Amino acid sequence: MRSEAVAELCGLERFSSAGKGQGLRALRLFGVGELLFSCPAYTAVLTASERGSHCDGCFARKEGLSKCGRCKQAFYCNVECQKEDWPMHKLECSAMCAFGQNWNPSETVRLTARILAKQKTHPERTQSEKLLAVKEFESHLDKLDNQKRELIQNDIAALHHFYSKHLEYPDNAALVVLFAQVNCNGFTIEDEELSHLGSAIFPDVALMNHSCCPNVIVTYKGTVAEVRAVKEIEPGEEVFTSYIDLLYPTEDRNNRLRDSYFFDCDCKECVTKEKDKDKLELCKLKDPPSAETVRDMIKYARNVIEEFRRAKHYKSPSELLEICELSLEKMGVVFDSSNVYMLHMMYQAMGVCLYVQDWEGALRYGQKLIRPYSKHYPPYSLNVASMWLKLGRLYMALQNRAAGVKALKKAIAIMEVAHGKDHPYISEIKKELEDH
Repeated sequence: MRSEAVAELCGLERFSSAGKGQGLRALRLFGVGELLFSCPAYTAVLTASERGSHCDGCFARKEGLSKCGRCKQAFYCNVECQKEDWPMHKLECSAMCAFGQNWNPSETVRLTARILAKQKTHPERTQSEKLLAVKEFESHLDKLDNQKRELIQNDIAALHHFYSKHLEYPDNAALVVLFAQVNCNGFTIEDEELSHLGSAIFPDVALMNHSCCPNVIVTYKGTVAEVRAVKEIEPGEEVFTSYIDLLYPTEDRNNRLRDSYFFDCDCKECVTKEKDKDKLELCKLKDPPSAETVRDMIKYARNVIEEFRRAKHYKSPSELLEICELSLEKMGVVFDSSNVYMLHMMYQAMGVCLYVQDWEGALRYGQKLIRPYSKHYPPYSLNVASMWLKLGRLYMALQNRAAGVKALKKAIAIMEVAHGKDHPYISEIKKELEDH
């Protein structure tokens, strides 16, 4: 079975990576922009807020989607998409009708319900599991603290509450393992502007280990994950993706990796910390701030980032914008405008402006972000591409065609490597250029 699997993912093999468990290794040379492999979702779930604008089955974005005749809450391209999705949608269809407005399981619960159903209907290995099976996923069960275990028990309770009529459940211990596996190995599918579309399981993609200096990038074409080289990969070299946002300094990145994935990164970037000084750039003052002042401001920045994350769930856009503006004013006494904590809050402010359709305000923040983003992120970064794309669309909306064309072309240049030249997103952006 294993040798057949290797042959199917041409030029790649599963291997034991020193200190990292299982990993993925290149058997031949891959050039920048080359597709290493694609992986259909083992199962996927469209986020609730995108219903009606994307197909629940294939995640295609189109107008005129057809509603499910029963629940009226799922939308499809056509009858084929609806039929294909029915084994998964039937888990939710009657429950949506029965619970009405009270039907609100989390995306993790919805995804886990679909895994259980899929394991029942497809006990054999699927096309998504050529090198790694879902059952082989790491759970890191021994590393879960009480808080994480409690959250999993809450998810299990929700699973029973919302899905009791359509699922056969394993025992509680097996469900704890499965939720822990999903938490460590699930993927979020995002669109070209990095807006959240849904969650999915891509087993072969989950085989790749993390590096803060990745040599591949994962993008999505509907519910298919595609893995492309962003650096030249030599035969025998391990294939690394990034599990996290790479904007932040080494300590922050490793805090995130420990919290979500239970390891510290030992890549070149984390060992040398060579980009940290630029990422934590201070104001150029005649009397530089003391080390203690800088430490205190970093602590404040981390706290305000967390405060804003929580506030997004209950504060109004104007209140959120005020948090951003006050924190930027306070941090700006010590931090340069290119400091990543300043950039984080500018990005949040831009998001609020986009939400309330304040295009001029969003553009002002975007213009401040793009140059430091291009410096701090690695080449062919989706974060940089999406920022150029947002800027391009804002310029176009504000009738500045010359700047819009320039920004959209910069986005396309990155996306042609990261997404592949034939990706529908690139065709859509090129059409936007023609239409303007």
